[in-house]
Amino acid sequence: MDLQTRKLNFIKDFLKLESEKAISHLEKLLQKVTENSSECKPMTMKELQKRIDQSTKDSKNGRLTEHSKIMSEIEKWS
Repeated sequence: MDLQTRKLNFIKDFLKLESEKAISHLEKLLQKVTENSSECKPMTMKELQKRIDQSTKDSKNGRLTEHSKIMSEIEKWS
């Protein structure tokens, strides 16, 4: 499916939404994506490996965030 068709299908599905909460979530997501679109670029393998190494080091040193805390934060987004 080409990009134009996907956009049209998305619009059709969006127009069917009746949930204010769902529309708000999509608006916020779209705003974040458009604000950050110029900043988004693929990582190099070197950058990816550096992040993996840092994550491993953080994990070994107990610098972690529990799943429940992350989920609580996500719930506050709406």
